[in-house]
Amino acid sequence: MQLKKFGLSFVQSLAWGIAAMVAGIAQHAAAADLPKEVRIATVAYATGGKVGYNGNAGVIEQQGWLRQELQKQGINLVWVPVAAQTVGATINEGFANKSIDFAGYGDLPSIILNGGGVETRVVVPGGAGNNVYVLVPPNSTAKSIVDLKGKRIALHRGRPWEITFSRLLAANGLKLSDFKISNLNPAAGAAALAAGNVDAFVTLSDAYTLEDKKVGKILWSTKQAGQEWKMRAELWGDKSFIERYPQVTQIIATAYIKAQYWTSQESNFEGFVKIAEASGQPAAVIRREYQTDAVSWKQRWSPLFDAFVLDHYRTAIAYSRQGNLIRRDLDAASLFDPRFVNAALKELKLENYWTARGLNSAGTS
Repeated sequence: MQLKKFGLSFVQSLAWGIAAMVAGIAQHAAAADLPKEVRIATVAYATGGKVGYNGNAGVIEQQGWLRQELQKQGINLVWVPVAAQTVGATINEGFANKSIDFAGYGDLPSIILNGGGVETRVVVPGGAGNNVYVLVPPNSTAKSIVDLKGKRIALHRGRPWEITFSRLLAANGLKLSDFKISNLNPAAGAAALAAGNVDAFVTLSDAYTLEDKKVGKILWSTKQAGQEWKMRAELWGDKSFIERYPQVTQIIATAYIKAQYWTSQESNFEGFVKIAEASGQPAAVIRREYQTDAVSWKQRWSPLFDAFVLDHYRTAIAYSRQGNLIRRDLDAASLFDPRFVNAALKELKLENYWTARGLNSAGTS
């Protein structure tokens, strides 16, 4: 009887030991199949000796959820700071040489990258888009873009606002060749406007700062046009990384949805402004960027892959093809990977929070 008991105990112990060993091997194998770090490129600013992150990245870092969830998997979160002046080129180079896994940046450089054969995918749409502005010197007599025909325009080529500016020209029977285009990054463009070396400057929300400093005055902005005129920026991911690590991609996508949900609540507007101030822009300028706009604050942060977003990318791809910015056709829908947004919305019980927009929708609901 004692021998039987001993034998049974020995067998049980052996079985448990084998089970534990198998579980340990499985756990080790699972951990080995995960990356040691996730590298997300984002616009960053150095203010007061600290690095501040732009948009969703700033909210995500403050919330801390993404970093904590990745650490549970033994993965380190690495923000890769990118200067605002060189976002498109820097991030495209990062994706091409595999030094980054994800990035928050604009539509046109992303299309150029994919047109060149480096495959990335939109993981989380960035919302309703950002406004684009055309500034002229304070003493300019120009009343519309038509008055600037033949003049010198500072425009950083290949950046998302190029498409918006070209739409403005087309709507007025003009084209880029009707102007003397100076291909200058935002800082150089602002300096050229201040020095009187150009007659207009195409830029983003820093237009208000330049206006306050009497460097220029706003001649036109996308606030005067339809929502489809705005430039877009999304969370893009390396296609091979997404395919190899879908579970990690899901954690990242969920973090971005959580951030956009938090920001979309009116009660968090001032909190968002405070985070955005890390860019160095005054709170008053940030508030003006979001004022007098047709799109509601809630819809501005919609992450939905709706008809509005698809149509935007079809238009942007067509523009890129016609302008020889890309040399092959791209299918807009193939650039999207909506499964992660869908799963995040379900997990967070936000399936009905945002409203899908149709073509040319203002998204005011």
